[in-house]
Amino acid sequence: MGGHTLAEKLIASHVPGSSGVRPGDLVEVNVDVVLANDITAPISLREFESLGVARVFDPEKVVLVADHFAPNKDIKSAEQCKVMREFARAQGITNHYDVGRMGIEHVLLHEQGLVLPGDVVVGADSHTCTYGALGAFATGMGSTDIAVAMATGSIWMRVPETIRFEYTGTLQPWVGGKDLILYTIGQIGVSGALYMAMEFAGPVVDGLPMADRFTMSNMAIEAGGKAGLFAVDDATREYVAGRAKRDYQVYASDADAVYARVVTMDVSGMGPQVSFPHLPENTRPVSEAAGIKVDQAVIGSCTNGRLEDLRVAAQILAGRKVHPDVRCIVIPGTQQVYLDALREGLVEAFIEAGAVVSTPTCGPCLGGHMGILAAGERAISTTNRNFRGRMGHPDSEVYLSGPAVAAASAIAGSIVHPDEVI
Repeated sequence: MGGHTLAEKLIASHVPGSSGVRPGDLVEVNVDVVLANDITAPISLREFESLGVARVFDPEKVVLVADHFAPNKDIKSAEQCKVMREFARAQGITNHYDVGRMGIEHVLLHEQGLVLPGDVVVGADSHTCTYGALGAFATGMGSTDIAVAMATGSIWMRVPETIRFEYTGTLQPWVGGKDLILYTIGQIGVSGALYMAMEFAGPVVDGLPMADRFTMSNMAIEAGGKAGLFAVDDATREYVAGRAKRDYQVYASDADAVYARVVTMDVSGMGPQVSFPHLPENTRPVSEAAGIKVDQAVIGSCTNGRLEDLRVAAQILAGRKVHPDVRCIVIPGTQQVYLDALREGLVEAFIEAGAVVSTPTCGPCLGGHMGILAAGERAISTTNRNFRGRMGHPDSEVYLSGPAVAAASAIAGSIVHPDEVI
């Protein structure tokens, strides 16, 4: 039957007594991390209480992060965070991240060493797939499933098939992980990897820094993917070193692993990409977006809120001014990212350019706060979704890009290639 994929090996390693799994198998999988946030956790916690279970399976493996509406924007969000806070205290949850410690969950967990290679991670948030960049099987699930995982430490899962994506060639300037994943989604569509693991490989991704890998894994769900996986290499090990608080196991796809299909892309001629409204699959070269005026630029989110992303944006914004008709919002992914950006002078560069720097939050990405769009307004954003009404009014528009294009567009007042402003 051939060898096993990375996804299959990761899942099998968490199925007691398993000698291997194949796509389509329905298995009970032990988990290493169970995650929920201030939107999804209250639902999970109500379901947890209805199970009649007194304690979570392991208070060190349940992670609760207030990031969507924290610091609270209104009474309802305050109540949501209060429910989570009280549960964390009652259960002795050691990894509860509230205001002052919190960050955007999918930037925070791996930064804090809570997710490691070889793990199985489930979260009540679709972008939990971010941690596949570490060679972990990470996927989003519904709040009810997460309640059961909190109680039992395990979940039921149908083993997915895997599509392998191999990237060859040489990347052009200003092109990174965001451009690669937008281009990929543009090629296969928002359902192109439905309930499949996406395995990213090839010489181009082998040379990507970890920040770009997290970005690509993060958006696997935008192609319908169950997980977005990278093989563990020296870059992974270097990232994990000093962060890991426990041992971890590395798994790799077999040389004769069986894939649903293999997609090879030569990206040598690919420039920066922009995803047009209202689906991430509407991806085009930035040249085709030239001249589209924007009212807002957002640089941040669980997709592009890491220090490396802010460095790219600062490289363009430093010494220049945000266009007077544009609101530029920069959101560091965590307190540590914020602090590092402050120490490196990035925050100063943003403010002097006329941008505003926010506390870590999901904020405008989901139309929550810190940058809601009015009717007829357009945003260029480093976030991950541009569905109708995603960032505010149903008659607003969101264009997705990497941090270089977003920063350049903030200066120009319209979507441009970074080379046009520097």
